[in-house]
Amino acid sequence: MNRIVHLALKVEDLEKTTEFYQRVFGFREVETRRTRDHLSRHLTDGAIDFTLIKYDAGTTSKESQASGEGPCIHHFAIEVDDVGKYATEIRKHGCEIISDPGVIPIKFRAPGGTVAEIVAVGRFTAPTATRRRRRSSGRYSP
Repeated sequence: MNRIVHLALKVEDLEKTTEFYQRVFGFREVETRRTRDHLSRHLTDGAIDFTLIKYDAGTTSKESQASGEGPCIHHFAIEVDDVGKYATEIRKHGCEIISDPGVIPIKFRAPGGTVAEIVAVGRFTAPTATRRRRRSSGRYSP
């Protein structure tokens, strides 16, 4: 069964937002990495990948503007067993693909205007021992 495995927030202050979710709700940091035009900090509550995204100043990529200006829920991810098959289905239903050609995960604008993405099974999983070691040493995974 397909399931939601990831939720991403677009934020203005990555450090302050991280501290809030860690101190108030007990979320754990999994990793921080640079992807294209933004920094992604992955947190977890133990069940879902909860990502804070800070886009680079002046970024105007289609993806960075997909959910509008300023902080917001940026997108959520649905885990599927066959990304290509579901990409075809998404297109058949008239959805706009937002991701650049060849980029996976595939972000799209769903009916009603929200942004979602499809990801392969296993893309978002519980923290690995390596990630836990890096987190405890204060180093982040680029």
